[in-house]
Amino acid sequence: MEYPGTGGQAVLALDGSLDVRSAADARARLHQAVDHGAGDLVLDLAALRSWDATGLGVIMGTHRRAGRLGRRLVLRAVPQQLQRLLVATRLHRILAVEGGSPDSLSAALPGLAGVPGAGPLPPVITSP
Repeated sequence: MEYPGTGGQAVLALDGSLDVRSAADARARLHQAVDHGAGDLVLDLAALRSWDATGLGVIMGTHRRAGRLGRRLVLRAVPQQLQRLLVATRLHRILAVEGGSPDSLSAALPGLAGVPGAGPLPPVITSP
């Protein structure tokens, strides 16, 4: 659902799942909103229940498209689990998250708050 926001923003709310099954429709709708609007495009994720890597790719692709057109994609009401994923993948440093700062989002993962530039530890690879 799209509705006008304040201050030259357009708001698009996603609900349900953003995954491989819904990615094509979501991508088309988001790209249309970016292409035919002005100002920030706010993506309200309050009702988003699940997502996968494909869905995250849709968000990143929309972010890049908006940037090329001089616009900004802003994520609003990001579910806690998705916040953790954004921190783990360091995408919280690239994406605009309303009401969030890199420090506050880093607090989403235990042990990362207050450590500048901290991120998850790389996996430990052992050989048999």
